[in-house]
Amino acid sequence: MDKKKTRVLVVDDEEDFLKITKLNLEETGEYEVVTLSSAKNIVGDVLACSPDVILMDILMPAVGGIGAVAQLNKDSITQNIPIIIISAANKEIYVNKAYREGVVNYVFKPIDKKDLITKIELALRFKQ
Repeated sequence: MDKKKTRVLVVDDEEDFLKITKLNLEETGEYEVVTLSSAKNIVGDVLACSPDVILMDILMPAVGGIGAVAQLNKDSITQNIPIIIISAANKEIYVNKAYREGVVNYVFKPIDKKDLITKIELALRFKQ
């Protein structure tokens, strides 16, 4: 019997990053990856795809990662989904804001595949 794959939602405005991350995670055989290029309708999109964990870029047009996390935290269904911020912005102010909003981890681009998988597995345990 096949083990249920972990559903990962990746939200980033960089199409190349979405494609590479999806490929890297799905080739392990452990993950099913859904991608979004915007967080504009984040609560509805998350409810529609029911991810086990969310990887969220912090700097995006329209709705940024911190704003999206805040929206998810207000919804009783989405507030318990672990969120990992992914960003090229290695600035303490962003990191601190993200943790204050309740994200479980923060990963800097370029992302190491093994490191990302470790952080996903830790995030899944953190929110159980």
